[in-house]
Amino acid sequence: QVQLVESGGGLVQAGGSLRLSCAASGLTSNTYAMGWFRQAPGKEREFVAAIAWTGVNTYYADSVKGRFTISRDSARNTVYLQMNSLKPEDTAVYYCSADRDRIHTATMRIGDYDYWGQGTQVTVSS
Repeated sequence: QVQLVESGGGLVQAGGSLRLSCAASGLTSNTYAMGWFRQAPGKEREFVAAIAWTGVNTYYADSVKGRFTISRDSARNTVYLQMNSLKPEDTAVYYCSADRDRIHTATMRIGDYDYWGQGTQVTVSS
């Protein structure tokens, strides 16, 4: 059974930083691209960042480029999202996701991801 467990969310002031972690277990292979999405109240879930299985290629939403960094530790089956210069509009539930059998690239499309975590709340106060 695949499990993705996010942690690291919380309340932070605008301009502050948080690092989210996503620990994956039960994956039958290591060839998964990983992604982060977020969903604010009353809004649809949206893409934030993704990383290929190789860890070489990364992708970001325009709204977070230059502020967020995605990385992965394949030995620990963990993916991270370092979030700096946080803004109130970053407030959302952040979800980790896994897209199996994608090695050299990663996708921004929600429908391409096979597994999802339960989410972690990030609240940025102004």
